[in-house]
Amino acid sequence: MASLFDAGTSASRVRDEVAGDVEDRAGDASAIPLHEGAEPLREEAGDSALVDAADAAGAFPAEPIDASRALALTDVIAPRGHPGEALIRFAYRIGVPGHALAAPFRRPPAPRILATVESPVVGDRAAGIALRAGHFLIHGVKLPIGKVDFGGNARMCPGIERSVHSFTWLADLAASAPREDCIPIAERITGLWLDANPAPGKVKGPAGDVEHTGLRLMAWLVHAPLVLAGHDGALKPRLLAVIEETAAWLDRKTVRHGAGLGQVAGWAAVTAAGLLLPAGGPRRLYGEAALIRSLGELVAEDGGTLSRCPAAQMDAIRVLTDLIACYDAAGREAPQALHTMRELLVPPLLALRHGDGALGNWQGQGAISADRLSSLIAASGVRTRPLNEPQHWGYQRVRAAQTTLQMDCGPPPRARHTRTGCASTLAFELSDGPARLVVNCGGAALAGGLVPAHIGQPLRASAAHSTLVLDDANSTAIQLHGQLGKGVETVEVERRMIARGTGSSRREATRIEASHDGYAARYGLVHTRILSLAHDGNELAGEDILIPASRKGKRGKVGFAIRFHLGRGVETHLAEDGRGASLLTADGKMWQFRLRGQAGEEAVRGGENVKLSREDSLWVDGEGRPHPVEQLVIEGLTSRGGGQFSWLFRKMG
Repeated sequence: MASLFDAGTSASRVRDEVAGDVEDRAGDASAIPLHEGAEPLREEAGDSALVDAADAAGAFPAEPIDASRALALTDVIAPRGHPGEALIRFAYRIGVPGHALAAPFRRPPAPRILATVESPVVGDRAAGIALRAGHFLIHGVKLPIGKVDFGGNARMCPGIERSVHSFTWLADLAASAPREDCIPIAERITGLWLDANPAPGKVKGPAGDVEHTGLRLMAWLVHAPLVLAGHDGALKPRLLAVIEETAAWLDRKTVRHGAGLGQVAGWAAVTAAGLLLPAGGPRRLYGEAALIRSLGELVAEDGGTLSRCPAAQMDAIRVLTDLIACYDAAGREAPQALHTMRELLVPPLLALRHGDGALGNWQGQGAISADRLSSLIAASGVRTRPLNEPQHWGYQRVRAAQTTLQMDCGPPPRARHTRTGCASTLAFELSDGPARLVVNCGGAALAGGLVPAHIGQPLRASAAHSTLVLDDANSTAIQLHGQLGKGVETVEVERRMIARGTGSSRREATRIEASHDGYAARYGLVHTRILSLAHDGNELAGEDILIPASRKGKRGKVGFAIRFHLGRGVETHLAEDGRGASLLTADGKMWQFRLRGQAGEEAVRGGENVKLSREDSLWVDGEGRPHPVEQLVIEGLTSRGGGQFSWLFRKMG
């Protein structure tokens, strides 16, 4: 069936974006607000004439999404340079020292930082104030500095390990007070870390992770005035030597690290060291070429990271923004590929923003706050709109009046890209202005802080998301350390405009139909979900359909549950007939949930003992705090020959 909207972003569109047309993405809310008289960026998606023309032409058929297709950035933007640079890169790669290539007849220069970096990236002021008070504040947990095991002998939760060993806390500290007030704290923590890790080349455990090491070196270079210009005279030469040794270690180790954010962080740090350390020209050339390749392996054609993780998307933008600031400090022009990539990364991130400005709970993350998101987008300087119809990023977004719908229409990330993988296929979130109506639990990546560590795995399960679950089984197997097993392989998605009725009763809506095969091997059923959001934002009609995966269906019945986790502050009252519920948001808006049809015959087909119930749930905010919420659950038995379950959310006032 043809539609105006292709499920993905074509290669020609990527080339257009590289040419400078990134601001032409469809959407309804800019990253940096346009002035009132600004020219619209693109025709509205609801142009029925265009829809009819596209449908008639059959130009945009639905197609499966490939979760592992990366962006060949070097094919789009050819690195500029003369032939001698390729020779220098080769010589540096095989081990010729950088100073021997930069100044062959001179002694190696003493290590020093050549320029002061003024990064526009602003850290978390609250976390910085906590550091000045003597403790780390990570995911809502206060951890006294004196009790932190900087050597990694006693394992901490991944989020705390990342913050401590990557030195991302330096940005938080810098945002909390004038530099002079922050230097003593920065020196103290840096000294403790160096005491616990005296040999950079022999650092083990989480401190020796390539991603943590790259972020740590970048933090030392960007925030050098905090750690190198203070009162501890012994710290400066010691840290400068460690910076040089760390850069040399990343030269060798980053190339062996698997694709993903870790490799990008490593190569970005190598490039920054080439810009800011003496005789760094060869290192810079070597790092630039490798960084552009690794960015192409991190990001798909539509600009979404292949991990499909919003936190990783933000980290990539942050790393590139810091690196471009290093180029500015060194008086050099950053390669155009870095600017282009940053422009591609922002629109997919904005697609996950709700009416309150914060992000949805996807891939184990909490609802990252509006302040953090806005601060990062402002620092990037990218002026663009959300990516509404991605392909590899997978998150469909529909905005109708004040109502925002987000739906996971992509397959799970592949193993080498997975961070905190979740079985969330075909889950959705729904918000009305600043009020969240339907959510996912989120928070698996923050487990070990205020979120108890023992519920980290369950928060990654299909049941922790607003989707259909068969027999209490995950659509994709959940494994340890954030990895995913077998399950969903293929997701097909189609998006189009529909109209119902005629004349004054005519109503238009955006319809998303997606299906996945995660239950096909075990239960012989394919799950199809159809969501239709009216253009006035007052009605969301849904259908969950189970279709036999083969002509010869399996016999018997299987249990099912369709879960709708409700937003924080939503009050729920079940209807007396057991077929619906009233939902009152914290800001006083009333919605009604109903099983569609009269007397149940149209609402449920192929199901037995179907009932609507209310259960407890939880939702994790952007600071890692879990909040008790409720969930509506449609559950019962369904035939392995298939079934259809229809439901409706309607705004009443």
